[in-house]
Amino acid sequence: MDIKEIRSLIDLMKKNGVAVFKMEREGFKITLKTSEASGLIRVSQPLMSAIGDPIPQALPAAPAAPTPAAAVLIGPEIKSPMVGTFYSASSPDTPPFVSVGQEVTPETVVCIIEAMKVMNEVKAETTGVIAEICAENGKPVQFGQAMFRLK
Repeated sequence: MDIKEIRSLIDLMKKNGVAVFKMEREGFKITLKTSEASGLIRVSQPLMSAIGDPIPQALPAAPAAPTPAAAVLIGPEIKSPMVGTFYSASSPDTPPFVSVGQEVTPETVVCIIEAMKVMNEVKAETTGVIAEICAENGKPVQFGQAMFRLK
């Protein structure tokens, strides 16, 4: 990723009011965060452990407004790993990857998120049955936003 791509990400974040953007690509990780008080954007890369694995970085939790759907949480959620556009199918004329009532395994592809013209397949990473599809096809999703709820 070059500086031009990073600047494009920053411009998109400002334009869309995104507070946190996180992206992973083949051994490269980037996290962009806006600072509400100063308007600055920081770029950080994760620390590496002695064996070369990234050390997880904790992001501050934003207070969430209670919603009726959150009160009826059935089970685990599949959350968006990045900011981008949610697609439920690989193309407009193909069926969705998953539907309500369908069983998923950790390797099941549940959707695609487009970020910077790159189509990223998202896997369930857990076992369960799709209880609710929270994201809308073709609409933006934020990092950490629930896309699916499982039971």
